[in-house]
Amino acid sequence: MAKEKKGRAGQGGLLEQLRVPSGPVDLSKYDPRAMPGFSGTKEDGKLALEALEGEVSDWQERLFAEGRTGGQRSVLLVLQGMDTSGKGGVIRHGAGLMDPQGLRITSFKAPTPAEKRRGFLWRIRQALPGPGMIGIFDRSHYEDVLIARVRSLVAAPVWNRRYGQINDFEEELVASGVTVLKCFLHISPEEQKLRLQARLDDPTKHWKYNPGDVDERELWPAYTEAYEAALERCNTPEAPWLVIPSDRKWYRNWAVTTILLETLRSLDPQWPKADFDVQTEKNRLAAT
Repeated sequence: MAKEKKGRAGQGGLLEQLRVPSGPVDLSKYDPRAMPGFSGTKEDGKLALEALEGEVSDWQERLFAEGRTGGQRSVLLVLQGMDTSGKGGVIRHGAGLMDPQGLRITSFKAPTPAEKRRGFLWRIRQALPGPGMIGIFDRSHYEDVLIARVRSLVAAPVWNRRYGQINDFEEELVASGVTVLKCFLHISPEEQKLRLQARLDDPTKHWKYNPGDVDERELWPAYTEAYEAALERCNTPEAPWLVIPSDRKWYRNWAVTTILLETLRSLDPQWPKADFDVQTEKNRLAAT
């Protein structure tokens, strides 16, 4: 394959390059250290991410302004992945380039008893981005076909039904003006082990370490199977899945931010026109 320019997505855009094809999914075929759309070094990647700030910020402000003046469009970025895959890192480095007033970030933990009684999608609906907003989910409704499946938190017929319910839900979101971006942050078990070890070796990172992560790690094959099923069964034209190679943190951050930028460009929000006479207001202001 011909070399691409440093920091640039290749032909078709990064969205197309990382999109999961329809049909069965075999995650062993996806290299977690790959760098689709990028041919530079780690330093190049960090600089390329910084270079996105101005344009990402501009498009985000346009979308926000559109939403404040009657527009109904919004963006929902769903981040899923094994422990240490970097959901928080993407939010810090990617979302950190944008204005917080136009962001809604939600981190989903285990549902409370009250939330469970309302159905698995209820709490998701409460966190959806409003018009003009970019919503980011750190974990999401997919936990209900991932950990719920692996840990047998509900019966198999229950989690099996949820794939269809998720597809209907996401189709409803898209029809209402929400652009859904679903990113699976794909890391290798070897890289996860290194990241967990780094947390244990550094006292300043002990707060990030959860002994339960090792318990979940022992279930890696079961989680892989569950993710493959989710990526296959909930990979729709309206809300396709993207696999983000995530063993290289810098590439992961650049890739997700680039995907968000491509999405905002395609939405092409425009600055709202003034609902007042601009020249009259200039004259009034000058007279004060």
